[in-house]
Amino acid sequence: MLSRRNFLTAAVGVAAASGLAACAKEDDSSSGSDSSSGGGKKITLGFVQVGSESGWRTANTKSVKEAAKDAGYTLKFSDAQQKQENQISAIRSYIAQKVNVIAFSPVVVTGWDAVLKEAKTAKIPVILTDRSIETSDDSLYVSFIGSDFIDEGRRAAKMLEKVLDKAGHKGAVKIAQLEGTTGAAPAIERAKGFKEIMDAEHKDDWKVVVSQTGDFTRAGGKQVMAAFLQSNPDINVLYAHNDDMALGAIQSIEAAGKKPGKDILIVSVDGVKDGFVAMSEGKINGIVECNPLLGPQLMELVKKVNDGETVERRIKTKEGDFLQEQAKEALPTRKY
Repeated sequence: MLSRRNFLTAAVGVAAASGLAACAKEDDSSSGSDSSSGGGKKITLGFVQVGSESGWRTANTKSVKEAAKDAGYTLKFSDAQQKQENQISAIRSYIAQKVNVIAFSPVVVTGWDAVLKEAKTAKIPVILTDRSIETSDDSLYVSFIGSDFIDEGRRAAKMLEKVLDKAGHKGAVKIAQLEGTTGAAPAIERAKGFKEIMDAEHKDDWKVVVSQTGDFTRAGGKQVMAAFLQSNPDINVLYAHNDDMALGAIQSIEAAGKKPGKDILIVSVDGVKDGFVAMSEGKINGIVECNPLLGPQLMELVKKVNDGETVERRIKTKEGDFLQEQAKEALPTRKY
């Protein structure tokens, strides 16, 4: 399914790590096997997750934990509860614990240079997973594994073309956009890719009439969509940056007496099982897949990095696009 695709003193760093690490939920786990590198020493990986805001994130966490166990690594895992300060404190904790490699999925794109410089000074390589960052020094992390979110936005726009054609839609396309977490790479880039296609090919007939963050959560999608329908009752398309927000929005659409997938056509991103269920019921018209199963490839990369091998700067995942008529066929094979 997957393909080949930044200083504090030591005393201050340790104090900060020990004093702040409690902000994030941490658990340590190690496998029963003894996979080794560098003379038999087991690899210790410190991984900082965004949180558990969506079905995609849950599947991603499960993949990382299972793959670390299978590889025989000691995994130190932190749930940052969608807070950047928790991620930074967890990374500092891992630096103080002298783990072999640090990997994390950044909540937002900016504000990482200082802590990543501490990791570099400690000679601990850092891998980005799922989400990218903006940094003044690209040497502060060794590699990125994840999706091309701009391309996902483009694909969502091209998918909407097919959905509109299939529905026989005529006239203006009034789009509501449910954005992901403000400042997060997928929110920024999925909006950018979608707008790119819209501006180039549908400037005269498509318009995003309202756009707001639903924070990638089902509750957020429900709440924001209810507000959208109050302020813009003539919306006829919803573009959601993930399935969970789309699923929440469906509840508000139905509560307003409208039919999701018919009165309001819906395109979303992720491809989690609940999204496919909704698509099989005709409530979502199309989904752009974003693969969360990054664990196995991350563990391969961790070993290479720990062994000092040269690694690819950017490793992308393979994804697919699914329209409503494919939902029932694909649903039994959904692993997330």
